[in-house]
Amino acid sequence: MRTDNEQFCTERLAQKGVKPTSTRILVLRELMKADNPLSLQDVETALDTVDRSTIFRTLVLFREHHLVHDIDDGSGSVKYELCGGGADCTVADMHSHFYCERCRRTFCLPCEQVPIVPLPEGFLLQGVNYVLKGLCSDCRAKAGAE
Repeated sequence: MRTDNEQFCTERLAQKGVKPTSTRILVLRELMKADNPLSLQDVETALDTVDRSTIFRTLVLFREHHLVHDIDDGSGSVKYELCGGGADCTVADMHSHFYCERCRRTFCLPCEQVPIVPLPEGFLLQGVNYVLKGLCSDCRAKAGAE
């Protein structure tokens, strides 16, 4: 018997042209319930019964089908975040992010849109990576208490 969540995942994958296998549904569910962008290791830890290379291939497939976009926050570990509901990831999906240099978490700043930079003629914008760095509120509070 399928749950509503599984049905939603199946439909979302099919909408993006991705065959809804059990592993792909698991990875999509994990991304859906995350408050922050997830690294490969984050997903692997959450899905300890799924092979790392399978998770990586799934994330790459999701990126190729515009289901997720990736964020290079400078931590050495690419993070993945679900795109909006449209056909492609757009600049609107690629909002700003904040990387905490202490706890190493990456936070979405969806209300802080990435600045649009005019490009020379012939250039095509395909992605934006706008990351602010510092201490998150939790780490800042801990630092003040020390």
